[in-house]
Amino acid sequence: MNFPSDLKYTKDHEWVRVEGTTAIIGITDFAQKELGDIVYVDITTIGETVAQNEIFGTVEAVKTVSDLFMPVSGKVLEMNKDIDNAPESVNTDPYGNGWLIKATIENLAELDNLLNADAYKALIGA
Repeated sequence: MNFPSDLKYTKDHEWVRVEGTTAIIGITDFAQKELGDIVYVDITTIGETVAQNEIFGTVEAVKTVSDLFMPVSGKVLEMNKDIDNAPESVNTDPYGNGWLIKATIENLAELDNLLNADAYKALIGA
């Protein structure tokens, strides 16, 4: 499994790439493997401000539907339009083309509540 060291991680298996005051958010390699083949991503919060740890959407796999939790409080700016036509990119490239949303970061201090790659690996027993 892949755990890029430049990302922050949540205990709920989302990742965050920080670019200034924007967060690019997706699900981890571990999460996509646990879910199986992803067939649909539903983001209903575009344009809304979502608090840290609140649900911002769902991801649907062949065998289950899973909630997506906001890693940091912020306004959801956009959804990755490419995953509408190719949701499997969440499986094949979870840290690249399979990103889910971009959001503003309202409180940079909330990033301190997230895990680094080593802490995330320890959490999942990798």
